[in-house]
Amino acid sequence: MLRKGLPLEAALDGAARELDRPDDRALAHAIAAEALRRLPDLDALIDRATKKRLPADAKARFVLRIALVQALTLGTPPHAAIATVLPLVEGGPRRLVHGVFGTVMRQGWALPEVPTLPDVVAERWRRIWGPEVVAAAARLVAAPPPLDLAFAEDAPPPGLDGVSLLPGHLRLARSTAVAGLTGFAEGGWWVQDIAASVSARLLGRGEGRRALDLCAAPGGKTMQLAAAGWQVIALDASQSRLARLSENLARTGLRAEIVAADMMAWSPPEPVDAILLDAPCSATGIFRRHPDVLHRVRPAAIAELADLQKRMIARAAGWLKPGGSLVYSVCSLEPEEGEAVAEHFQATHSDFRPLPVAVGGLLSDTGPMRGKWMRILPGWFEAQGGADSFFIARFSRG
Repeated sequence: MLRKGLPLEAALDGAARELDRPDDRALAHAIAAEALRRLPDLDALIDRATKKRLPADAKARFVLRIALVQALTLGTPPHAAIATVLPLVEGGPRRLVHGVFGTVMRQGWALPEVPTLPDVVAERWRRIWGPEVVAAAARLVAAPPPLDLAFAEDAPPPGLDGVSLLPGHLRLARSTAVAGLTGFAEGGWWVQDIAASVSARLLGRGEGRRALDLCAAPGGKTMQLAAAGWQVIALDASQSRLARLSENLARTGLRAEIVAADMMAWSPPEPVDAILLDAPCSATGIFRRHPDVLHRVRPAAIAELADLQKRMIARAAGWLKPGGSLVYSVCSLEPEEGEAVAEHFQATHSDFRPLPVAVGGLLSDTGPMRGKWMRILPGWFEAQGGADSFFIARFSRG
């Protein structure tokens, strides 16, 4: 994954294809994700135990990361952790791997409670957002996030025990198994991070009006809009992701018109009352659930995505009725994909004006707001388990 720059899930599709049992695949994912959360600190232990520093892409380094993260954070007995990785270096640096692992275990070295972010990421975010945000991000990446549920009614379905942070939201412990929860089969709720729900909340009640959800899959925002009374056209270019959206709609009993198309080559039959564009982005704002973004996203990719986002919002703007609302959002901590896109759009579309972006009285100038746009940064709701990081802007036409 690190060598090829692939997302973790995409890399696991190939690496774990011979694992038939769901539990085995889940364990492989947990090991890889935990190693990515703590990569700089794992490497520091490895370098501390070797006389000559191993190359960054050395097989021994990769294998030691897997063994150490199991023994030091996942509770695997040391003998079992080393036994699982030695076959990976059969005919290679087996003695080196065994020796380094043994040194770390005998010395009682441990990983820090708060992980160290990769230098390039920490320096970039420190320059942009300041040391407090970097510190909050490091604390949040230490563990997988809790489970957030969204539902159509203001009150959660009975039988679920959690904490509500906004209307239509319930937060459960991260160890909760989704399919076994009360109300899953009945479609009483869907999984959606609280920060991801904000952009759709900004559009309010639909009252039968038409809304266009662009880049809609896997469907959390589509379901929000449908539950709020919008007639939704849900568009996405990915057939496989739209299949998940269809399944979620069927389970929840909500309705939307699903369109499989590239929005840059498609147009709606007529203008709509509202548009939600949750654009493709670097996804650096969802690092706590996808820690691979901390290691694979490069400035060139951010710049390329920002250019695409500017073209996407400009194209979508022409589909909005006068007086309608356009919401643009990205799960990115990079201002090139957030503030810069919104400022460019406003400068090139004089018939659009920015609108306030407060929701439920919780998002205000003392919360995650930055100027006229909304910037949800690491640290929001941290005492309750945190939230993904987003940029969100809302515009009115005419």
